Amino acid sequence: MDGSAVTGKGDEANVKEKKAEEVVHLRRTIGLLPAVSFIIGTVVGSGIFIAPKGVLMNSGSVGLSLLVWGLCGVLSTFGALCYAELGTTFTKSGGHYTYLLETLGPLPAFLRLWAEFLFIRPAVASYVSLAFGRYVVEPFFAPCAAPTALIQLVSILGVTFVVAVNCWSVTLATRTQVTLTLVKMFALVLIIVPGIIALGRGQTENFQNGFEVDTITLDKLPLAFYSGLYAYGGWFYLNFVTEEVINPNKNIPLAIICSMVTVTVCYVLVNVAYYTTMTADELLVSEAVAVTFANRALQGMASVVPVLVAVSCLGALNGGFFGAPRMLFVGAREGHWPVLFSMIHIRRQTPLPAVLLLYPLVIVMVARGEIFQLINFASFSRWFFIALATMGMLIHRYRFPHHPRPFKVPLVIAVTFTVVCFFIVGLSLYSDPWNTGCSCALTLSGVPVYYLTIHSSRLPPRLRRTYNYCSKQLQILLEVAQQEVKTY
Repeated sequence: MDGSAVTGKGDEANVKEKKAEEVVHLRRTIGLLPAVSFIIGTVVGSGIFIAPKGVLMNSGSVGLSLLVWGLCGVLSTFGALCYAELGTTFTKSGGHYTYLLETLGPLPAFLRLWAEFLFIRPAVASYVSLAFGRYVVEPFFAPCAAPTALIQLVSILGVTFVVAVNCWSVTLATRTQVTLTLVKMFALVLIIVPGIIALGRGQTENFQNGFEVDTITLDKLPLAFYSGLYAYGGWFYLNFVTEEVINPNKNIPLAIICSMVTVTVCYVLVNVAYYTTMTADELLVSEAVAVTFANRALQGMASVVPVLVAVSCLGALNGGFFGAPRMLFVGAREGHWPVLFSMIHIRRQTPLPAVLLLYPLVIVMVARGEIFQLINFASFSRWFFIALATMGMLIHRYRFPHHPRPFKVPLVIAVTFTVVCFFIVGLSLYSDPWNTGCSCALTLSGVPVYYLTIHSSRLPPRLRRTYNYCSKQLQILLEVAQQEVKTY
């Protein structure tokens, strides 16, 4: 009698445990190491290996270019610390979108969502995937030019692989990110060590007269900072997945500080290594600085460098596809995006519709190959909304001084970074009014969309029935459901 009663209670407990495991929601599976790998793996993409000459070109001297790389790392760390405060103050995922929604209201938040879907994420992902395709294909055709169609095909395969991983499993995506980050850190060390050895041997002739006053052009110096900050871009992606980070109040600030210090030190040392084997003029004419460096300093391993660059691009691509769909996911959950994209696969526990939504636009841009203009669009819009988010953080501090803030960045850091961001935006308005104007127009095109579909929500009944029917059929096809547990 007693034994059967105990068994019954045990069965009931097992049923409850099983139900808890089957509940549809995004789980907290990202610990400190995956969080650090996520930031480093997204920041360190193709830029540091391919074309750091933008900083040198606009700074005018070797010494000043190294100073710019260091200051860009400090400024990026300032921004990351601001986002650490935002990420611990507002516990929702979604990054920029969530912070704009909480501090400045729904319209700026929707416009950030609109810009992310329309051109920011597709343009950035296309650029990185084409870099991946180029460095996979070109070694097989050197010294001849590789076929453009083959580069595009390999780029599409790279995007498809990353999308498949992020649709399949959050755990698989984070493990892939950790692995790819370890490989790209090996690539950085492979460049840094020969440079340090060369410096130890007294190979410093390229650093003599490093701050030549005659070559410095103050009007171009801000553009050098712009190039450097672009290379550091990606420090905010961990904030897109706040609800999936274990102990976010501790791990988000710690991961941000560890990763940004590591990236800054590595970036400066990599550029020092470049200058130990190349003069400034040689670096300016090189289209692939890391390959040129490897041909001189790593003759036995020169063929490995393109592979490592390709892996680095793949890691940045994976980080982008892991983080950006969470912004669409949260936007849909808040009612600012079609409800289908707030749904999760019932078995995989991944935001499958949000990941798949970005895939076709990236493929179209990769197939066209004309992405550099869109990169300029993406840069302006990205920095503008970052400036708004950190400004919103300062406004929120003033309006709600007693709101819990587990991590609080010093005021001088927040103000400095916000001012620099608005300066970058103003500079782009002055230096490139056409691309900036187009970016503004594309972003502002979301205003009528917001008022027609979100604010007033006056869809004709027939159109609404069609929309609901299509959403239901896609939900059945993709095997997705809305989140059943509140994760923030």
